[in-house]
Amino acid sequence: MDSILVVCYSYSGVTRRAAQLIASHHGWPLAEIRDRRPGRDWWRCVFDSLLRRHPRIDYDGPSPGDFRTVVLMAPIWAWRLAGPMRSFIAAHRESLSRFAMVTTMGSGGASNAVGEASRILGHAPIATVAFTQRALEDGSATARLLAFGDDLLPPSTAARTTQSAAISRPAVPGPAAGAH
Repeated sequence: MDSILVVCYSYSGVTRRAAQLIASHHGWPLAEIRDRRPGRDWWRCVFDSLLRRHPRIDYDGPSPGDFRTVVLMAPIWAWRLAGPMRSFIAAHRESLSRFAMVTTMGSGGASNAVGEASRILGHAPIATVAFTQRALEDGSATARLLAFGDDLLPPSTAARTTQSAAISRPAVPGPAAGAH
């Protein structure tokens, strides 16, 4: 089975928008993790990360064990994995045998978050990528995000996706000769 599920947690909406983009572009289902206590303030989230706490969450999505690969998408707070994603990983560790990870951040901490997920699960992800919030918001990360998704596809599927994208993309005319 070569099915892929995208699971995201987002506090501000930036990670959610990136998850929606990669999931819709590839036709993958998207599942969300939500804080059980809506309205948690930002400081509580930071402290959960710093102290590596496992806040209570609600998960809205299919069983990750029904998919070959699960793409985990989460923000980084205080250079650590966001607490709600930590809670999800710990609760579903048995069904996350093959995962990829996308992290979003203000400035850094991606390797810390990936390392923490790997320790909880007992194995490393098949692929990782990190984006700054700014690059996601201004669109400069879009091509790299979609290419990351393409790289997760089996070779035969990736070739078909690339061919169909090339066929369905209209040609963009360049500047006329001699135009400045």
